[in-house]
Amino acid sequence: SSAGAKQPPSEAGPECSGPEEPGTKGGRRLRTAFSAEQLSTLESSFQRQQYLGAAERRRLAGRMRLSEVQIKTWFQNRRMKLKRQL
Repeated sequence: SSAGAKQPPSEAGPECSGPEEPGTKGGRRLRTAFSAEQLSTLESSFQRQQYLGAAERRRLAGRMRLSEVQIKTWFQNRRMKLKRQL
């Protein structure tokens, strides 16, 4: 990934693009651009609890209109960020 190729966040939704387009190799999705409101909700949830159970992950995903995988990945990345800071 090139560091200089930033795209503005889409106003249609929280994602830069949908699931992988046909013909792309590697099967990777583009990076999700979380809104400020979503980040605030995720951070406050993280302050209360660094590990989410399945029920809480489902509840958050439904409330925030994100997939459970996106929630799970955000929490994993946030725990790694905390670990690096310590």
